[in-house]
Amino acid sequence: MEYSVERLEHRHWPAVRAIYEEGISTGQATFETSAPDWERWNGDHLQICRFVMVRGDLVAGWSALSPISARSVYAGVAEVSIYIAQDHRVQGCGRILLKALIEGSELAGIWTLQTGVFPENDASMALHKACGFRIVGRRERIGQINGLWRDVILLERRSYVV
Repeated sequence: MEYSVERLEHRHWPAVRAIYEEGISTGQATFETSAPDWERWNGDHLQICRFVMVRGDLVAGWSALSPISARSVYAGVAEVSIYIAQDHRVQGCGRILLKALIEGSELAGIWTLQTGVFPENDASMALHKACGFRIVGRRERIGQINGLWRDVILLERRSYVV
């Protein structure tokens, strides 16, 4: 059975939340310590460019965009979130899902995608670089997880359609 990319809808939320919580538990994906409820997650993410990677009825991963600012000048800049379930990693799901997000964002007029990745998250760093993101900086000791200060590598991808 093959994977396909679909629009993320409310009905996918239980699986999306479980994958998010799985990522949180690694300590390598986010500063968050728990997944929000649907209402908060839905409000924090743009209504456009929300995708799930599915195989049959199983959600293997998800991606979505968040605004970086409420100021109108930044309407074309968004932050990427992408999470792949552990059982579906290293199978090309991340690349397919991120490419769908990039294509959808460009069609929607987004000219810059940005993301922050822990430097130790080699898989995420490699995925983003393979999809045209470049390192633009490092935020040193920007936040803590379990009392340990962590750095974040800032990556961005500029659209060629602007």
